[in-house]
Amino acid sequence: MAGAPSGKLAAAEYADALRRDGAPLGTAGKLPDRPARPLRPRLVPPGDTPKRRVGSDEGRAILIHAIAHIEFNAIDLAFDMAARFSPEIASIGLNSEQFAADWIEIGSEEAKHFQILSARLNELGQGYGDFSAHDGLWEAAMSTRNDVLARLAIAPLILEARGLDVTPDLIERLRKAGDEASASALKVIYRDEVGHVACGKRWFDALCMVRNLQPEAQFHRLRALYFAGSLKPPFNHEARARAGLPREFYEPIGNENSV
Repeated sequence: MAGAPSGKLAAAEYADALRRDGAPLGTAGKLPDRPARPLRPRLVPPGDTPKRRVGSDEGRAILIHAIAHIEFNAIDLAFDMAARFSPEIASIGLNSEQFAADWIEIGSEEAKHFQILSARLNELGQGYGDFSAHDGLWEAAMSTRNDVLARLAIAPLILEARGLDVTPDLIERLRKAGDEASASALKVIYRDEVGHVACGKRWFDALCMVRNLQPEAQFHRLRALYFAGSLKPPFNHEARARAGLPREFYEPIGNENSV
């Protein structure tokens, strides 16, 4: 996929148009470990990224930039899911066309999110790439590139589900700071990402069923193998339930971290 934001957005829109038209969704050849990326932002360790304070225009721009960077990576992550794992989905007798279509649709929504946030950054006098960012999301993609169940467990069911926990608070903080435009942008993302987590859970369950695996046990096994970060309460139980995530999937992680 194209590296520049404009090219990546155009490629995502084209792929989704093919999906909507019912075009056959073929499998890709060998995929690169890393997608094409622009020269900026500069990637640094997570602790070296700028502080995200909502009390000033610059602080809010830093926050919006950080979320835009996640959404930019999420475009690649969704299309990588579709291309990398569709052959495996077909090999075990599941509907690989539907699998690819689901993740292409999600990729187009991530592109829409990036577009909204990029426009908001411009309104704040900044642009994508103006602040440093970290590569944590793609590092998670690299570690799970050989295991579709692991990718589903880590990307939608942990990392994206975490967004359901933290986004409502960010929306409220932005509103209190008088930044209704940024709050509205995050509200669009929050609404769509319930569906993204739900899609991940649906495919995770389908794979477990075909392989005669217990979903909850597999999730915790894969989480222990592939997720080194902490995940602490509070959890957004209502949004997670709408996405099909029962508490047994995530509350044990929070309990472990509170010991």
